[in-house]
Amino acid sequence: MRVLSLPLITEFTKGHACACYTARKQTRMRGEHLVAALHNERQRQYLGTQVGRYVENRSNTALVMASCMVSILFLFPLIAAMSAEEVPGCKIRITNRGLEMLKYETQKFVVEELSNITMPEMKGKEGHFQYTIKEVKINELNLTYADLAFQPGLGLLFKVQNSSIALSFQRHILYWLFYDTGAINASAEGVDIHTVLHTTRDELGRLKISNITCDASIAKMKIKFTGTLGRVYDFLATFLTTGMRFLLNQQICPVMNHAGLVLINTLLETIPVRTEVDNYVGIDYSLLSDPVVTSRSLDMDFRGMFFELGNESNTLVNSAINPIVREYDRMVYLALSEYFFDSGLYSYYKAGIFQMNIANEHMPKDLEMLLRTTYFGIIMMINPALVEYPISLQLELNSAPKTTVKTSGVTVAITAIVTVMVLPPGKAPVQLSSMTMEAKFNAKVSMKGKRLAVHADLRRFKIYSNQSALESLALIPLQVPLKTMLQISIVPIINNWTKRGVAIPLADGMDFIEEVVEYHNGYLIIGANLHFSKGLREMIERKIQADAENAI
Repeated sequence: MRVLSLPLITEFTKGHACACYTARKQTRMRGEHLVAALHNERQRQYLGTQVGRYVENRSNTALVMASCMVSILFLFPLIAAMSAEEVPGCKIRITNRGLEMLKYETQKFVVEELSNITMPEMKGKEGHFQYTIKEVKINELNLTYADLAFQPGLGLLFKVQNSSIALSFQRHILYWLFYDTGAINASAEGVDIHTVLHTTRDELGRLKISNITCDASIAKMKIKFTGTLGRVYDFLATFLTTGMRFLLNQQICPVMNHAGLVLINTLLETIPVRTEVDNYVGIDYSLLSDPVVTSRSLDMDFRGMFFELGNESNTLVNSAINPIVREYDRMVYLALSEYFFDSGLYSYYKAGIFQMNIANEHMPKDLEMLLRTTYFGIIMMINPALVEYPISLQLELNSAPKTTVKTSGVTVAITAIVTVMVLPPGKAPVQLSSMTMEAKFNAKVSMKGKRLAVHADLRRFKIYSNQSALESLALIPLQVPLKTMLQISIVPIINNWTKRGVAIPLADGMDFIEEVVEYHNGYLIIGANLHFSKGLREMIERKIQADAENAI
């Protein structure tokens, strides 16, 4: 964001003041011409003085207004920038420890890619020798030193030093009337590869490798001839090694570029960005900005916002605090603000999920017995014809639930209207009572693989009548047994629904293990280690296969 300096503002103000002064001078001159047209000297002096004062006052007012406009114009970009800044609902930090585990998979992946190097056929003539070199194969790569590290401000650095590559290829050599064929074993030594993968956010908000900087070199190359005339051809080794070293060196960086820009980006496409959670809501994991890369970590800010599938534009405004991750001890950290949970509850509320009608076979027998033998049974006795009819319990939230995250844990508060109805067959339901229920749940957050799940436990429960204070007093004996019944019958239904969880923005084949949840005021942090259920090659091939099947 560009901020105007004080000298610039001063010059801008001076410019407005000069313009106002010029306008004042021109207006005053017009007044003087008008005065000159008058014959009476005293009237001319009096009118000139009044016109001068009037113009002076108007000019001063214009100068003040110009100054105010400068201040407003100066503050407006600041206000607009502050209002445009979006706070993430979800953050992920990958540390050096996580990168250390990824290094083995990356090294194996690079070896597989370099093993697929293909080299063009070499033909030439040296003196009386005519030769053809073809069928070049990479037999073995020995990466003596390979490292994967963060490159601050850019992305990831993959570095190979003092390594070697064993090759073999076929020779066809004609010397005078002699024709000879055979295998050639060669080795490239002192292989150095320096590759930087630039990580950015693409137009869809997805993590992407936008560019690769590659530099490769081979210190020396040795060739060993075999066959009847192998020793005779040794003098060709110097000539052939120069050409082979040049060709091999030219093939390394294109392979690394393809591995990063094509294959690794294919893997990154498995990270969910904007996807459906179930039949009711979806979630937006788009990046809000480019990843922040330091020497110790890669930090990503995600929107972390749920939305209703039936009305994707109706979302909750994020007014939560920005989660702060300070730890580096574990491989990965996931930070979730109150907004992450609130947006999910809001979306489900708008989708009409928080409406429940418990009746007939869905009514637990114990709950029905409780309703019939307490205050509601007394109401039914007023009209004995209603006693034998089924009872229904209707719950409907009158506002979206609210999540609170504190150092002691997570709580979810709800307020619902509870209506007790009698259901006469073939007739309209008869309302016995309407109550307001206020409940607070303890929510335990956990991770399984890469799915975030929540387990709820009813902590506080209160009901009171919407009709009269006297009825509220009659409901007091129902508080404890009704809370128990809800804990036994309703809460398990909720937990069975929430245990399915929601996927977090990790690539396919990567899972959380050994996770630890820490609660802070306004957000929580899950620290964990990473486990690869599949290798990089397998993950990429599965994604390519899935894309091919979807294209059919």
